[in-house]
This record gives sequence, structure tokens and C-alpha cells, in this order.
Amino acid sequence: MQNMGIEVLFKGINSLRLWQGLWVTIRIALISMVFSIILGFLLGMVMNIPNKIIKFICRIYLEIVRIMPQLVLLFLVYFGAAKHLGMNLSGETAAVIVFTFWGTAEMGDLVRSALISIPKHQYDSGYGLGLNKWQVYLYIILPQTIRRLLPSAVNLLTRMIKTTSLVALIGVVEVLKVGKQIIDASRYTNPTAALWVYGAVFFMYFIICFPFSRLSRVLEKKFAD
Repeated sequence: MQNMGIEVLFKGINSLRLWQGLWVTIRIALISMVFSIILGFLLGMVMNIPNKIIKFICRIYLEIVRIMPQLVLLFLVYFGAAKHLGMNLSGETAAVIVFTFWGTAEMGDLVRSALISIPKHQYDSGYGLGLNKWQVYLYIILPQTIRRLLPSAVNLLTRMIKTTSLVALIGVVEVLKVGKQIIDASRYTNPTAALWVYGAVFFMYFIICFPFSRLSRVLEKKFAD
């Protein structure tokens, strides 16, 4: 039978290396997402403070994140920090910093929108029950905010997992980088290996991201009822 290149996936420990690379991808995304949620909640509440200076600073931050490509931010942090700040950051650390910087802005804007969308009478009802400001936020506003945020937060996690493919360009050996290494090593023995390796990478991203995509739809439909 003609060599189709699929055997490269099962040669040696290539399959194991791909799964290990996928774990690096997921690890970076999950760590960044945890920091983004924590900092994003704080940023979202700060953005609702009626202060023009604070609002202006937050707006500048959001615009920088939205305009600047993540790849440029990765290069700035990874190469710029090493050269100008004398910091020897690993690729994964630089990736977590950049994705947290990006995710915090996205999450903060989502939190701001969710807080604004809660009707004013919810606050008034809490105060009418004798609750103070922090109790109103903790027992009334925060639970409603989380319900509204969950579908969008899951979508953000999915986007973050996919965007981590950029970290291969700063030397992080994640799933896409491993795939390229396997293809390069099999360039002459398996000329069609790229099709199968990148197909396997696609499948890995799919089995990770598709459940999150479905979960987001389920949550959105559930909380809309």
C-alpha cells in the first residue's frame, strides 16, 4: 500500500508528544483565564466608578488591547523584557502575562456590561432590606452578574485556547510547535506527513474547544429562560 504519511503519528512517541504539547496549550490558557477572571472582576467594578480619570485610563487600556495584536504583545514582553528590563522570562511565563493582560481587558468589559445591565431596583431592594453596599453586591448583584457572565467567559476561554497557538513563535513547545517538529523530522521519509499531523492537531483543538462551545450555548439558553 502506498505510503500515506499517517504512520508518522504512531512512530516512536510522536502521539505522546502531541498530547503533551496540547497539555502545554491548555495549561497556559487555564492559568491565564484564572488570572483574567480575578483581575477582570476587579477591573469591571473599577470601570463602573463614576470618575472621569479612572474611566479614561480604563478606556486607554481597553483600546490598547483591542488594537494591538496578541503576537506583537508576545514579542514585546518576551523579547523586550529580556533586552530592556534585564528579565529572563520563559516563553510560558511571557505567554501567561500577555494572555492575562488581554483576558483581563476582555473580562473587565464583560463584567462592566453585566453590572450595568442589572436593573437599579435590584440595588434599591437590597438597601430596602437593610443590607449595606458590600452585602448588596455579595448577595444580590454578584450572583446575577456571574449568571450573565458564564456563557461569555466560556467563549473567552475557547478563544484563549485557540490563540495560544501563537506562543510557538516565541519558542514554547505547544501542540502546534510539536507538530511542526514532527513534520520537519519526516520531511523526506513522509512527504505527506503535514496533512496528517496538522489534521491531528485540528482534531485535538476540536475535541477541546467543541465541548466549551456547546456548554456556552447551553448556559446562554438556560440563563435566558
